[in-house]
Amino acid sequence: MTSPATPHQAAVLTGPGTFQLTTRDHPAPGPGEVQIQIRSVGVCGSDIHMYQDGRIGDTVIQAPLVLGHEFMGVVVEAGAGLQDGDDRPLQVGDRVAVEPHVACGHCRECREGHPNLCLHHTFMGVYPRDGALQQYLNVPAHNCFVLPPEITDAGGAMLEPLGVALHAVRLGHVRVGDRAAVVGAGPIGLLIVALLRLAGVTALHVTEPLAWRRDLAVELGATSAEAGYTPDHDTRYDVVFEAGWADRSVQDAALLARPGARVVLVGIPGDDRLTVQHALARRKGLSLVFSRRMSHTYPETIRLVAGGMVDVDRLVSDVYPLAEVQQAFERHAGYQPGVIKVMVQL
Repeated sequence: MTSPATPHQAAVLTGPGTFQLTTRDHPAPGPGEVQIQIRSVGVCGSDIHMYQDGRIGDTVIQAPLVLGHEFMGVVVEAGAGLQDGDDRPLQVGDRVAVEPHVACGHCRECREGHPNLCLHHTFMGVYPRDGALQQYLNVPAHNCFVLPPEITDAGGAMLEPLGVALHAVRLGHVRVGDRAAVVGAGPIGLLIVALLRLAGVTALHVTEPLAWRRDLAVELGATSAEAGYTPDHDTRYDVVFEAGWADRSVQDAALLARPGARVVLVGIPGDDRLTVQHALARRKGLSLVFSRRMSHTYPETIRLVAGGMVDVDRLVSDVYPLAEVQQAFERHAGYQPGVIKVMVQL
């Protein structure tokens, strides 16, 4: 059990490209909350946007912020009225993955089963709510999911990006026997590749400019992988997932799609612009589907990883301590050779 105010270390983003390690007092958890001792935090592409630009989409960071939304930890203290929405209350010592999106639970979107579209949400690690690059964090108990021993600490943090990938694949309405393509083989794109193989696609093409990521895409199940789209490409894919949002990625996804195909847009652009030729998308009659985070995915991702169906640990390429968070972000932001998923361990 922790004291009412726990001094601990936090990595605070004080401006674009600048972290400061500070010591702060963390309050005891409130009703319905648990205090988590953070163990593993993944660095996400959206974290890099905020680190480099001080914003993500139209959300501007207006004060120092603790990043980190892909994370797991250990329950060290419980607030009053604790329930986890499962078959038992959370207990001190439980290893848990934490869903970072905190929906209001009362709006129309929440009531209709789409908490990821809640207009009144907060999101850990996105302004104004602090995230997990700190030693302790209070979170709603119902956002916690107990991890079985088969899932490593790093694997627990990877459930968040796996959930994003799973939500995107569901939006694609993939059918057994479909031909699929993925544009961008970062961590989300690679996890989409792994899930598409499980879904029974008969062809799985990946475009990705970084050679080591193309190699991993093939290892995870891609049937072909190239650096980018060229005019002689096959353009008859039933469903295409855009998971890069850099340069021509949305346009390339539309080019790869057959007429009548579904194109699922998963990537987040740094400049908040979508670039696709209207005539191309219209003449092909494409359905452009925008994927927003995830919805009700943690139980399924736990089963996929614990059952050995998706090897999320294979994507972890680099591990840094909290004291080297600046180097961790620079490693990811620079796309240095071999980097796939950078993990910060506390």
